[in-house]
Amino acid sequence: MPTLTPRTSRTTAPAFLKGSAFLTGTAVLALSLSACGSTAVSGSAAAPAGDAAPVSNGAAQIVVSVEKVNGEEQCVPDFSSAPAGPVTFTVSNKDASGVSEVELLSDKRILGERENVIPGLKAVSFTVTLTGGEYRLYCPGATTEYKSFTVSGAAAEASGSGVATLLKEGTDGYAKYVSGQVDSLVLAVAALQQAVDSGDVPASQRAYAEARPFFERIEPVAESFPDLDPALDLRVADVEPGTEWTGFHPLEKDLFETKAITEKSKALAAGIVKNVGILKTRTAELEKDAAYQPEELANGASGLLEEVQSSKITGEEEAYSKLDLVDFAANIEGSQQAFEYLKPALADIDGTLTEQISTQFESVTTALADYKDPAALGGFKPYTDELKKTDAAKLTALIQSLQAPLAKIAEKVATV
Repeated sequence: MPTLTPRTSRTTAPAFLKGSAFLTGTAVLALSLSACGSTAVSGSAAAPAGDAAPVSNGAAQIVVSVEKVNGEEQCVPDFSSAPAGPVTFTVSNKDASGVSEVELLSDKRILGERENVIPGLKAVSFTVTLTGGEYRLYCPGATTEYKSFTVSGAAAEASGSGVATLLKEGTDGYAKYVSGQVDSLVLAVAALQQAVDSGDVPASQRAYAEARPFFERIEPVAESFPDLDPALDLRVADVEPGTEWTGFHPLEKDLFETKAITEKSKALAAGIVKNVGILKTRTAELEKDAAYQPEELANGASGLLEEVQSSKITGEEEAYSKLDLVDFAANIEGSQQAFEYLKPALADIDGTLTEQISTQFESVTTALADYKDPAALGGFKPYTDELKKTDAAKLTALIQSLQAPLAKIAEKVATV
């Protein structure tokens, strides 16, 4: 696979289960948080040594400040270690315009992340459950991109309570949902390749529009594989100079801007089919190993809304096809599914918050119905510059009103 630059606005996260070659084996494929055993690069602004992070609300609390330190843009955690168990990372950007993302890595797997962390915005957080070992904080674009993070001890076993059982049922159910979406994606990209190979541009455009939602609903799972996501979904602005641009979006450009199918187009379609096949294998491993964790579903539900705000509302995701509202709706659907699988347990944990989120999902779904157009590709209006100008602010406010309560659930399900 060509070496691609991870996205700065969206990692190649959140961050799910939310941007280096993938390491084989179920131990690495699984989202169990095994130690990474990697040596981190030391930074100019080191986290304080000594005591581990304090525990509050059932989770160790780490504050990560993205800021300029002696003229260098850095990510500065207030602690470099924590006890095993749930850990909440709260991230804010003071004044570092070149750094907009913070990830937690175990080896090369993304365990949790927050994107679009830009100066002036309020702090955001993600929660993961960690066992003893060595991890790394990764801040793309920082002078020192990696900081070591140590976890001591072992995470407590699940309590066996009714809530814990409901959470387990939720993660198992979500794993089946992901596998079903991937199965549909396999069929959809095969149809896309067939249309492209035939040279039929209108048929290829329709097939492209039909395939995208299956990917977008489970995007955070795909993003957790740092080789597959850029190979499938990288935008041109995020491709490192001199490297090959592959995946959906160069094919999108051929089909919707150039409106011509070439041998390169056919190679792109074949590459999509190949990489979706790899995605199917890996998600099947995750389902088999019961690897999804409740807080990862929660982080992913919130991360999908970040996707909407960072690339769908701006119109940069589907720059050639103008299918951004198709992706927008699919991201919302995927977020709601992650929430729904957690909902039975969440109702016991915090019934008021659960009802608030459910109501807000209904509001978002109702508002999106105004943009449906059965005659348009993908069933939604094209996201033209004119529509973006009139409606982007309204859509942003709508998503923010949902994301705010949704962002609270990761810590709640991790600290049961």
